[in-house]
Amino acid sequence: MNTAADTTPASPPPGRCPLCGQSNQCAITAGQPPDSCWCMQTPVSREALARIPSAQRGKTCICPHCAQPVDDTSILSAQS
Repeated sequence: MNTAADTTPASPPPGRCPLCGQSNQCAITAGQPPDSCWCMQTPVSREALARIPSAQRGKTCICPHCAQPVDDTSILSAQS
């Protein structure tokens, strides 16, 4: 018998990006101070955050590559 749990994707390990599966380079996961993480120095695209599956939000970080805006127009619209 299939249940909803059978079809729910597993969360990636804490050190992996939930969007691409690559290393998310998270300082906190590596045991370093939060203020040393790349995301504290680099803007993270709102569009990228919106692409994270709801079940995985707040559980793992995205990588620097996936955090970038998809194109220049998304930067402009985010500032509007």
